[in-house]
Amino acid sequence: MDKKDDQQFKTSLTITGMTCATCSRMVERSLSKVDGVVFAAVNLATETAFVVSEREIPKEVLEEAVRKAGYDVSDKRPEDLEKTRYRQMKQNLLVSWAITGPLMALMILHMAGRHIPWYNPLEVVGGAVVIFWAGKGSIKGAWIALSHFHANMDVLVVAGSLAAWTTAIPPIFGYPIASFGAVGAMIMALHITGRYIESHLRDKASKEIRALVSLQAREARVLQEDGSELVIPIEAVKEGMTLLVRPGERIPADGELSVGATSVDESMITGESLPVEKKEGDGVTGGSLNLTGAVRMSTTKVGEDSFLSQMVSLIQEAQGSKVPIQAFADRVTNYFVPAVAAFALTAGLFWYFSAERFAPFLDRAAEILPWVTSIRDPLSLAIFAFVTTIVIACPCALGLATPMALITSTGAASKKGMIIRNAEAIQTARDVTVVVLDKTGTITEGNPSVVETDLSPRDLAAAAAIETNSNHPLARAISAAAEPLGPVTGIEEISGEGVRGTVEGEEWFVGRPRSGGNYDGHLSLGRTVVEVYRGEALAGYIAVEDPLRDDAVKGVKALTEMGITVVMATGDNEKTARAVAERVGITEIYAGVHPEEKLDLIRKLQARGGKVLMTGDGMNDAAALKGADVGAAIGSGTDLAIDSADIIIVRGGIFRIADALSISRKTFSVIRQNLFWAFAYNVIAIPLAMAALLHPLIAEGAMAFSSISVILNSMRIK
Repeated sequence: MDKKDDQQFKTSLTITGMTCATCSRMVERSLSKVDGVVFAAVNLATETAFVVSEREIPKEVLEEAVRKAGYDVSDKRPEDLEKTRYRQMKQNLLVSWAITGPLMALMILHMAGRHIPWYNPLEVVGGAVVIFWAGKGSIKGAWIALSHFHANMDVLVVAGSLAAWTTAIPPIFGYPIASFGAVGAMIMALHITGRYIESHLRDKASKEIRALVSLQAREARVLQEDGSELVIPIEAVKEGMTLLVRPGERIPADGELSVGATSVDESMITGESLPVEKKEGDGVTGGSLNLTGAVRMSTTKVGEDSFLSQMVSLIQEAQGSKVPIQAFADRVTNYFVPAVAAFALTAGLFWYFSAERFAPFLDRAAEILPWVTSIRDPLSLAIFAFVTTIVIACPCALGLATPMALITSTGAASKKGMIIRNAEAIQTARDVTVVVLDKTGTITEGNPSVVETDLSPRDLAAAAAIETNSNHPLARAISAAAEPLGPVTGIEEISGEGVRGTVEGEEWFVGRPRSGGNYDGHLSLGRTVVEVYRGEALAGYIAVEDPLRDDAVKGVKALTEMGITVVMATGDNEKTARAVAERVGITEIYAGVHPEEKLDLIRKLQARGGKVLMTGDGMNDAAALKGADVGAAIGSGTDLAIDSADIIIVRGGIFRIADALSISRKTFSVIRQNLFWAFAYNVIAIPLAMAALLHPLIAEGAMAFSSISVILNSMRIK
């Protein structure tokens, strides 16, 4: 679905037919060549493509680019595709082993000296069914790759299984070479089994997205002008419609209650287990569950603009992006398949011309390794080494190493109430040494209230009118303290200073104190003082108090225990800032900081060495969030702050920053482990296969195990 964001258009596509990292890279390359595309990332694990373009590109153009690469795009829902894929995979799995199992038993008897009549024809027929019918998906994947002049994992598997299967044909006509027909069937059966397990584990790892999508209502009950009800698909709901929601039904879209009161379960979105009471005028979120009362609501955000859709989109965007370390793995896999083909061919030629000379080496090895082949015929031994080398080196573990870790980490983060928008932040966050916290809305709840004022009722009403035009938490507190006057004109919000405007013909300013009055009593209690000016004359002050977030003290303590330096940077005065900092355990404080000065502070802290994470929620934090190595925005903050951040905290506060850093460190550790073992496996296994010291069955089992171990290791992040 296309979405305009800062003059860029984002499109997500569901790609079908990909089987390995090379496939996803070819699709990515084809999409990148489309005129107007500035970024394209294809994720094998989620089977999705994420495209950013400088102008709106018809979806058909992007789909054609995917098809040029040899793959297809599906408009089906992911869960429908998943069911179809599972059904087909299960069928292929059952067929392959129904034939391969008996063939293996016959092969064992044959190797033990019990020569079975018609064994070779059975190998040929049974192997053909397994390879060409149950394995038709792999053959299709190999053909797509070869027809587009590249190689992928399927090319290696199909080459190995076909090479082994064809050895069963010559003995039928009396040619005395060792037959590996049953081995060819086993290679494909084991490959199908590995793909089935991989798919199951990959889908399990991404279940958080499917859980979010499942929250969306399928239908909505629209209240028409004549009072009748009309049930329509959720896709047909428009902004401004009046919907009727009964108890036990999911709220179809974001909106505002217009009639009635109820309690709503928002636990899947906010993490809060207790129901939230809602009355007329209160906002409700699509996907939450209406519990007690029948209500009417007016829709404000529908479709891709809804909160739930944006959450799903952001998580998918993060899972489709790449971390810098992945570029190295991509470069390796780009040359890996041709190199393996060369190794296999070299091994085959070597044993064909040197079998007699090196036979004693194999005899001595067989005394230690029971699976070393007893074949000494040059042609048979050459085929044996070729097949084993091809099979052992399938690079699927390399292709899954990074995307599987990213899927699991972003899913784990979403369960803890965070959305990691930028995958690069996962790698960067592990090196964070300084966390900078804004005060209002970050350390405090961002839900302040007026506790004292010396303004007259009319002056307070004028200040309330001015502040209704600002999204700052302090402004919301003041605007709620009195019934605003009107009309208001000439509004100007001065970032970091306050708001200026005209009320009933008089000019007012509400903001940072200018007079230097004695507010020590309020400041020592951690309150914020705002001054109100009529023209240039001071009309009075307003004292506002904002309670600490529940997890503020625990969060600062957790960060400190991780070896992180915690810094407070606030536009508030020093006495208020220090009073709040002392309560939460922060010693390094920068008070009275303007927005541009916050950015300067970030750069100053970066100059110390290490990485800096900035956390904020207001418009005045946007520049600092962008300038920091990692920006984290509180989800209740302004759109500008959220758009500038790499991590969005949907629920919770400072403690979630510690969670994010912990997830980052663990994720990068897992990625490095995955890549190390994937490389180490190939470095050890390929020479053994070339030396004819491995059996093709062991090679195929090891290849499948390496991929599954990468997935299981990635799931440890949870």
